[in-house]
Amino acid sequence: MADLYFTEEHEWLSVESDTARVGITSYAAEQLGDIVFVELPDIGKQVQAGGEVAVVESVKSASELFAPITGEIIAANTELEDAPETVNEDPTGKGWFFEIKVSDKSELDKLMDKAAYDAFVAEL
Repeated sequence: MADLYFTEEHEWLSVESDTARVGITSYAAEQLGDIVFVELPDIGKQVQAGGEVAVVESVKSASELFAPITGEIIAANTELEDAPETVNEDPTGKGWFFEIKVSDKSELDKLMDKAAYDAFVAEL
């Protein structure tokens, strides 16, 4: 069973063993509106927590996705390149962006669980 984490930048992480699958939350997808383009990171890229990793463009704006944790990109959801609307349709499922091999699991302690994220969003 994967553990779920959330960031203040409205990203979710589903962590299983030393792999984290990352996407944007339903809240972020709603705020962006219709997503029309996704730029994914290269496999093998080393990323630092807080560093820019991907770009998502909607009819409203372009936004960067930041690495929620440090590690190596081991997978990218290339289906989004041809069907970016999948992010709007299923942001926490088929709309995932990339997977990271986690370098330092202690970084997960700085992230929010679902209850904390829901409380964070309620205050926005």
